[in-house]
Amino acid sequence: MKKEWFAAKELAGIPGLPSSPQGINLRAKRDDWKKRRRSGVQGKALEYHIDNLPDNILNILRLNENNIQYRVNKKESSSILIEAIERLTESKREKVISFITSFGTEGLIELIDQRQANNPQEKSPLKQED
Repeated sequence: MKKEWFAAKELAGIPGLPSSPQGINLRAKRDDWKKRRRSGVQGKALEYHIDNLPDNILNILRLNENNIQYRVNKKESSSILIEAIERLTESKREKVISFITSFGTEGLIELIDQRQANNPQEKSPLKQED
């Protein structure tokens, strides 16, 4: 696991831990968890080290960390699309934007489906969905 320090609000509500940040802070104080002040935050905001947490909680945090990575990958796919459009000549970029503005992404999908139907031997990474 890359992340070693967690704020009380990140731990609140995880099964096996208190449901509120206040409850996390009380548990941490009672059990003498290893802590540090959160940087860049005013007040007494604290972070708690993962060594304080039992294995079942660590497993849940690992799953959540993987979900975060998945969301980053989804963002990357939109970045790929933006980059591809930006690489077009200005006139082609205007055509693409105008088409999507006029017909939406459904219109674009229809064109892709037509191309696949007309060229069945052409290899395409796209899957047809109904």
